[in-house]
Amino acid sequence: MTFGILTDSSSNLPEEIIDQYDLQIMSLEFNVEGAIYRSYLKGDFTDLKQFYDMMREGKVILTSLARIEDAEKLLREQFDAGRDVLYLGFDSALSGTYDMISTHIKGIAATEYPERTLFCVDTKAAALGMGRLVLEAAQRRDKGESLEAVAQWAQEHLLTFAHWFTVDDLNFLQRGGRLSKGVAVAGTMLNIKPVLHIDAEGKLVPVDKVRGRKKSLMALVDKFGETAAEPKAEQFVAISHGDCLEEAQFVADSLKEKYGVSDILIHYLDPVIAAHSGPGTVALFFTTDGER
Repeated sequence: MTFGILTDSSSNLPEEIIDQYDLQIMSLEFNVEGAIYRSYLKGDFTDLKQFYDMMREGKVILTSLARIEDAEKLLREQFDAGRDVLYLGFDSALSGTYDMISTHIKGIAATEYPERTLFCVDTKAAALGMGRLVLEAAQRRDKGESLEAVAQWAQEHLLTFAHWFTVDDLNFLQRGGRLSKGVAVAGTMLNIKPVLHIDAEGKLVPVDKVRGRKKSLMALVDKFGETAAEPKAEQFVAISHGDCLEEAQFVADSLKEKYGVSDILIHYLDPVIAAHSGPGTVALFFTTDGER
């Protein structure tokens, strides 16, 4: 390994990928009625379904940033082992983690490890959209590309990773300030489901409204058909889900049937992100020819 890759648990990558590419993961945290939980602890299995059940029961989940001490520990371990580091951080438009962590570790690198190199990239991405960027960066590294080349690639291509979401319960978006209370109530009564994406500034924005759950899931499939890079059948597609595996699988099966996609990763959406979108969230990630 020529350099280390540091990221955080919002990238939603499964443990086997984290281990395969020796990724360094900082855990984001969340608070449920005074109890503090960490989204990721290396080697520990976390039953994420329990957190979605808590949300369904009406318990409010409060989220917080990654810990500075975690970032510092992981950075020092890589530097002390003689490795330079690429930090790929959670979308700064959605979280303060990137700004806080990048500022801190840049200071350590400059003052204590002047012989080492650190690159920091704000991915403008979340969930497996961020995970896909991290994964390809690791694959490029393992094929022999330099730290500088991979950092430049990530910076130049991060907006080619498309993010499309739909949610089942509008109340979570309302709590997070994405919808007004009136819109959330009316939308719930009319069975309206929003289709959202993360734009070029890294902001989560509503794009379409459809009536009914199945139509909202098919809207994600349609967005793939409209904007995915060719050849579509050769795309590596990722799907994050908020404890709704059957619906995530429905999207995957629809992509296979309509576009011949076979390389699909499905994984749970981290509770720190799902706290703002709710159980039933389905998110689809793929690459485009231009900007998302």
